[in-house]
Amino acid sequence: MIKELSNLNIGVEEEYQLVDPRTGELTSFVSEILNEGATLFRDDVKPELLQSQIEIGSKVCDTVSDLSDDLKRVRSMVKGYANKNNCDIVAAGTHPFSHWKNQVVTDKDRYHGFMDSTQYVGKRMLIFGMHVHIGIEDKDLRIDVMNQMRYFMPHILALSTSSPMWQGNITGFKSFRSIIFEDLPRTGIPEIFTSNTDYEHYINTLVDCNSIDEPTKIWWDIRPHPLYPTLEFRICDCCTKLDDVLSISALIQALVGKLILLRKTNQTWRHYRGSLINENKWRSTKDGVKANLIDFGSNSERPYRNLMVEMIDFIKETVDIFDTHEYINNILNIIDNGTSADRQIDIYRNAGDYKAVVDHLIVETAERL
Repeated sequence: MIKELSNLNIGVEEEYQLVDPRTGELTSFVSEILNEGATLFRDDVKPELLQSQIEIGSKVCDTVSDLSDDLKRVRSMVKGYANKNNCDIVAAGTHPFSHWKNQVVTDKDRYHGFMDSTQYVGKRMLIFGMHVHIGIEDKDLRIDVMNQMRYFMPHILALSTSSPMWQGNITGFKSFRSIIFEDLPRTGIPEIFTSNTDYEHYINTLVDCNSIDEPTKIWWDIRPHPLYPTLEFRICDCCTKLDDVLSISALIQALVGKLILLRKTNQTWRHYRGSLINENKWRSTKDGVKANLIDFGSNSERPYRNLMVEMIDFIKETVDIFDTHEYINNILNIIDNGTSADRQIDIYRNAGDYKAVVDHLIVETAERL
């Protein structure tokens, strides 16, 4: 493998919903499951903000194929323990009908502090995301890649959309999770930084002025992780299908690799205004893979599928290097057949029942395990 790409390892975090399969409702039972499986879970699984959420993290993987094996292992393990306790898991960005007012906050200082600082806004954070980590040791390179990857964030979000419903309503958005999340401060597309020093100055200003007490409270769509040598992509809804998780992860890895190779030859992706990128993010949030996005190069709007065909051609070199063809080839299947959000809407329109949507999500979350 080309030396510059040899350390681009990959890892994924997912936030699952814990549901009662009899009613379809979210259930606040995560502590019992974690206590029972404490020895087995170790660092793979941990509680989240609410007791109806459970967060998993893969191992640091050298390849997407290794990531596939590990995510199958963890999803299966968590589902097994949930089933033993008459619960089940769902991977999706929002629950179709459960209400945030009925959720129990996890009894940890960090989460109580979050609720104190965000008040009513924080209470509404009944949302579930997926984070993809790409290992980049060099801090300045991490910032450079983050600056360039801002452009691609709406395209990545569209593939992951799985949150079309909120409190028993079809919202008109394919990623309503994104709408809810941006009520918090320090979210969305980050601005451009000239260097890691510039970024650290920004963080220090927020800490010194008591806006945050540590940098994990930067919740942008993409950020340099403050504890690990990774660039963390946080824009995605939690994907229902494991195949979609792997395709999106492979896409992110290949894009990062391509930008690093361009940098090696003194080339770079052009920086665009955050306001323009947010126009595309709004379109992806609303219409997912059925959107027309703005092609800033041609100054025109174009079908999402056409733009992704061009993007797949753009990353061909690094897909060859990483040998992730099967995962990248699946991207056009996602576009043509729809994401989890599209399937959820179809299920509801056919059945007229939000519980049927939960039943569907339980089955699809367990596919290929």
